[in-house]
Amino acid sequence: MTETEGAALLPTATPARTRAVVRELLRPHRGLAFAGFGLLVLATSVGLVTQPLLGYIVDLVTEHRAPGSLTWPVAALAGVAVAQGVLTALGMSLVSRLGETVLARLRELFVERALALPLERVERAGSGDLNARVTRDVSRVADAVRGALPELARSALSIVLTLGALALLDWRFLLAALLAVPVQAHTARWYVRNAVPLYGRERIAAGAQQQQLLDTIGGARTVRAHRLQDGHTERVTARSRAAVELTMRGVRLVLRFYSRLHIAEYLGLAAVLVTGFLLVRSGSASVGTATAAALYFHSLFGPVNTALVLLDDAQSATAGLARLVGVVDEPVTVTDGPGVAASVPSVTLTGVSHAYVPGRPVLHGVDLEVRPKERVALVGTTGAGKTTLAKLVAGLHSPTAGSVDIGGAGPDVSGRLVGLVTQEVHVFAGPLADDLRLARPDASDEELREALTAVGALGWAEALPEGLDTVVGDGGHRLTADRAQQLALARLLLADRPVVVLDEATAEAGSSGARLLDEAAERALRGRTALVVAHRLSQAAAADRIVVLSDGRVAESGTHAELLAADGAYAALWHAWSGSRSPAEAGP
Repeated sequence: MTETEGAALLPTATPARTRAVVRELLRPHRGLAFAGFGLLVLATSVGLVTQPLLGYIVDLVTEHRAPGSLTWPVAALAGVAVAQGVLTALGMSLVSRLGETVLARLRELFVERALALPLERVERAGSGDLNARVTRDVSRVADAVRGALPELARSALSIVLTLGALALLDWRFLLAALLAVPVQAHTARWYVRNAVPLYGRERIAAGAQQQQLLDTIGGARTVRAHRLQDGHTERVTARSRAAVELTMRGVRLVLRFYSRLHIAEYLGLAAVLVTGFLLVRSGSASVGTATAAALYFHSLFGPVNTALVLLDDAQSATAGLARLVGVVDEPVTVTDGPGVAASVPSVTLTGVSHAYVPGRPVLHGVDLEVRPKERVALVGTTGAGKTTLAKLVAGLHSPTAGSVDIGGAGPDVSGRLVGLVTQEVHVFAGPLADDLRLARPDASDEELREALTAVGALGWAEALPEGLDTVVGDGGHRLTADRAQQLALARLLLADRPVVVLDEATAEAGSSGARLLDEAAERALRGRTALVVAHRLSQAAAADRIVVLSDGRVAESGTHAELLAADGAYAALWHAWSGSRSPAEAGP
């Protein structure tokens, strides 16, 4: 795990692990791989007939044969061109399909694992790191799969088969051509040794740059309010400069790489020409054979340069692939579906402590039991630890110390028993019915209407331009804050979890919509074990029990009447809250 500037970045897989994952992804598609590469081998083999045919034409000319003797070799050249083109197109299409299929599966695994990562893990890494992997790294790998992989495969086959063809002409031509190999191999090793860490650092720098941009833009109002523009501009500039410097180092590395390749080409071609001259003079080879050998080696310029040029794309893609595999390998708690418990469970917290930053705990040894079907309200001042406690029960975070028990279920099951609705509700872009079915994909239209009716939302939902088929979210019909909360509560009913956590889920409503949302929440919680972070103390007053948190500890616990009679922290909060509201807003 890499630490940079206080952020614990998500891991990057080792080269061995990256190769292992690629093999695992390829295994189900071995037939497609064999077919694609088999066609490329056949296409390359057919193409290698071109040089001997040209050499044969040279021999015919040097022997002063009749012009008619050139007919069949010229026709053969045309046939070779057509056959090679067709076979290459078929082979490249199969290899491209293989790459796209494997890439699609890798994307699915990445998204599944990224969504399953603990929230605290993503927060420690920073959204910029994950965002850079989702965008730049996936894009680099996709570009390599669509362009570099098929071309690299074809070039590698051309190199191997062309060297074999040189050996068939005369083994001495092959030895002459191999004089270029040490220079090329040394150049490739030098490039890989320098490029892999460089591109890895470039990806990290790009993630840090993106994180800084997100922080600056996301907090633009605060930055302007406190006149922090200069400091943020300097940080963005510094991280951008670091990213540009690494990019320019990559450009200089590539230029040096190309200059060394030209030396190898000169040495190899010169050696083949000298060998051909000596063999022709000794009568061991004809001029046509020497010509074919020279053409064979010259034809290697394209695939060798292509392979080594694509090495640049391959190294960049490999660095991105390792970062994707690193997320795929990140350990998470995997659940197996939306199942619920046979009965409504209790929730028990024993000695629970939690710290987002080591040494700075937010909760201190909290003991709490919520009995089956009991509704407990969490109240307290800002920073008391209410939301943290709610997230621990919902399974978004794991406690630093102590345990959270949901009806005795193990950690791999308890996450499927808890439903969570927070103050910040996201409305997904698409038809309203699809948004609801995120909670239960097999829900019928009637079940959707029942859930909307239960939270008092069916009226406005059916009044939308296209009813439940109306597109909502970004680019569609905008829902108000209270309607979005009703939608979230309807999803909660469809998910049918026996334990529910509401984290200020009705706080976004104004006074006019507060009672409507409270009634919707009441119906959604009925018959379930519930933990409610109460923004309005009218919610707390309606709960079975109230727990008051102060500085991360349980300060008071009891019913509304008991706590008012105790005249403690809750009573002070109640009098302060109810005194600023009308009787209708304050409730009973």
